[in-house]
Amino acid sequence: MRPIFAAVFLIWAAVAAPASMVGESLVRIEATGQSPDYKAPWNPGSVESGVGTGFVIAGDRILTNAHVVSNARFLTVSKEGDSRPYSARVLHIAHDCDLAMLAVDAPEFFNGTTALEFGGIPAIESTVSVYGYPIGGTRLSVTRGIVSRIDFQAYSHSGMDSHLTIQIDAAINPGNSGGPVLQKGKVVGVAFQGYSGDVAQNVGYMIPTPVVLRFLQDVEDGRYDRYMDLALTYEPLFNPAARKALGVTQDDRGVLVGRVYAGGSSEGHIREGDVLLSIDGLPISSDGSIPLDSDRVPFTEIVERKFKGDSVAIELLRDNRTLQVTVPLANPWPFVLQSNLYDEKPRYLVFGGLVFQPVNKDFMEAHSPGAAKLKYLFEYFIEDGIHRTKPELAVLGSILPDSVNSYAEDFRYEVVSKINGQAMRDLADVARALEEKHEFHTIEFEGNGRPLVLEAKAVADSRARIKQRYGIASEKNL
Repeated sequence: MRPIFAAVFLIWAAVAAPASMVGESLVRIEATGQSPDYKAPWNPGSVESGVGTGFVIAGDRILTNAHVVSNARFLTVSKEGDSRPYSARVLHIAHDCDLAMLAVDAPEFFNGTTALEFGGIPAIESTVSVYGYPIGGTRLSVTRGIVSRIDFQAYSHSGMDSHLTIQIDAAINPGNSGGPVLQKGKVVGVAFQGYSGDVAQNVGYMIPTPVVLRFLQDVEDGRYDRYMDLALTYEPLFNPAARKALGVTQDDRGVLVGRVYAGGSSEGHIREGDVLLSIDGLPISSDGSIPLDSDRVPFTEIVERKFKGDSVAIELLRDNRTLQVTVPLANPWPFVLQSNLYDEKPRYLVFGGLVFQPVNKDFMEAHSPGAAKLKYLFEYFIEDGIHRTKPELAVLGSILPDSVNSYAEDFRYEVVSKINGQAMRDLADVARALEEKHEFHTIEFEGNGRPLVLEAKAVADSRARIKQRYGIASEKNL
């Protein structure tokens, strides 16, 4: 055998041996989903299909990414070496950390499978192996990479949440998602997103085991409660002059609280301008890091590992006094409005050809409204405390042209403030107000002194006509 062929054979053998063992745990997932239509919310949406990866864990369960099975209408799974499809269903799904757990009701599916065990966080510069079915393939693929960074990163599935993430120099391609990342025979992460092209070359990310194990512990009671959050911003305290002005000792401890968001966990316990010194007894460095698990991580990692109903002990400096406060973790991250939504049908109300919808990220991306006022209200919904008096923004999203609404075009993308003199807090309020008996319905909008007036009888006469013309099966989904 020539030397070059011998080298290739040795490399193949090194990968193939563990791959054959992991193959007993690997699952190929085929998902048929339906994406909502936020421009015509009464439509069922387009049907799409995709392939992802999962793996067997203890209890005859399958772990994968949430984005593999989001909006799924039909799921099938198959095993390596056995192409027969088995129907599967979602047991639990966590969109904020991109994880999901599947069940297969046919117990014979798990015959011959081996549940994978979990390891810890791999060391920087150590080697890991990524298993999956990239680019829709039907045979197991294995790639190897070096752990290059352990950090907090944004999770693209929700578009809002950030958690602990591990970066590796192995490509994560479509189909790899949900596959196990192994080191020394144990799962150290779940492959979930990557970069390619001009952004970066051969850079992939995996969800590390602290996030995975938290998800598994959260669903032990039969439901998923989401991540808790302090709901505040903070700034590092490097400047000696700023530290002296705030009365902070020069021991490289403390971060300055910027914003405390209304409705979040910290409200009423932590104030803007406080200096956070420690969390659960661990000193917070001036860069916001703490010592944890033989490494330095952002102090928010302590809260990341907590659950609904837990609390966190904070030592802080306020007005030159050191205080000990306990923050109960009862509320999840309050920015759900600005996260991607899944597994939910769009909510709407059609009234006289006017389509009222709640504003969220999916609505904004579908409509791309140019209305500056709406963009501001959406962007600063939490920042300005708008959610205190208006839990959601009900907007006139679309107009189905008809004689009954001939003069309504100027009000498109306006946020409803009052109907018939009553303040509107959400879409349900809009529906109730428009169901009341009035000869005319007067609709007022935020910051617009000119109301929209509709004649109730004309609206009633238009209902059947508009439904038939635009193929609307139901006039509302609240």
